[in-house]
Amino acid sequence: MAMESLADAFYDELRDVLSAERQLTKALPKMVKKATSPKLRDAFQSHLAETETHVERVEQAFEETGKAARAKTCEAMKGLLKEAEELLAEDATDEVKDAVMIAAAQKVEHYEIATYGTLCCWAEALGYEKALKLLKQNIAQEEAADKKLTQISKAVNAAAAEDAVAAK
Repeated sequence: MAMESLADAFYDELRDVLSAERQLTKALPKMVKKATSPKLRDAFQSHLAETETHVERVEQAFEETGKAARAKTCEAMKGLLKEAEELLAEDATDEVKDAVMIAAAQKVEHYEIATYGTLCCWAEALGYEKALKLLKQNIAQEEAADKKLTQISKAVNAAAAEDAVAAK
């Protein structure tokens, strides 16, 4: 696809974020199972439900482009999720694995926040009012998920640090 206009770039980025969100809906159930902290498990479960809604909103945002809601593989998300899987395969205590999962999840959240921020700016410039409203809802939930993970990380990181001290 040639990108001859901002509308073309918007469509291309929507296709990318649709793939990213779909990939995340497959990864989050695994993270729910691997989390040992009940708060972290609940946060991942809650974000899975939100992510399913994000997919629906992104699909609806395509309407203003006049083009089909077709995903294109998001290589960035693929890489972030691969990195998370590799980290979780390491031999570590439950607390450290939870800390690593939070770090990986926050990388994902920051990527999504950046992507939605760009899409919101472009939707506004293009006059895509419906898409802008939908995408703003997604970015707000991504920012809230990031804040929740930061709060949970305080207790998880403290427990992981205590394990390190006890091991010495």
